[in-house]
Amino acid sequence: MARLPEIDADRLTSEQKEIYERIRSVRGQVRGPFAVWLRNAELARHTLELQDLFASRVKLDRRLVQLMILIAARPASAQFAWFVHEPHARDHGITPEIIEAIRERRTPAFAREDERFVYDITFELNTTMTIGETTFRRGLELFGEQKLVELVSAIGFYAMVAMTLNAFDVPAPGEKKPLR
Repeated sequence: MARLPEIDADRLTSEQKEIYERIRSVRGQVRGPFAVWLRNAELARHTLELQDLFASRVKLDRRLVQLMILIAARPASAQFAWFVHEPHARDHGITPEIIEAIRERRTPAFAREDERFVYDITFELNTTMTIGETTFRRGLELFGEQKLVELVSAIGFYAMVAMTLNAFDVPAPGEKKPLR
């Protein structure tokens, strides 16, 4: 059960209504972290812009972004984030074996070095809140500056998403619990 009531569109300010409609027009409904963030229209607007940036306008491969989201969601058991992003990860080429290993808190057997790196850096950042020199150098060699900055920033953003979802006990649709 969520800690906040569902958004009542009739009670929103004009600024909140504008953002509510932007979210609803793209996603069909307003739920998940956006239903929480909408309590502050400015926060909702900026997080929506940032999420849209990570979803479609970064240089980093979409496959790797979706993998990172699952890796970031798992330690927090962010049910809503996993529910939404697991199908996207599959659609973007993350294998069922990798997804299942992450779900089960096992280190996947990666065939691709870029996926292995995304796993390592996401895990390292979420565990230590920093990255060591070896990880940093490996990231620069593999991705270059811009993509490494995008990846680290996206990891931080999706940690915020997981925290928001968990702090406000945002359930996955239908109260599903894809993570054990």
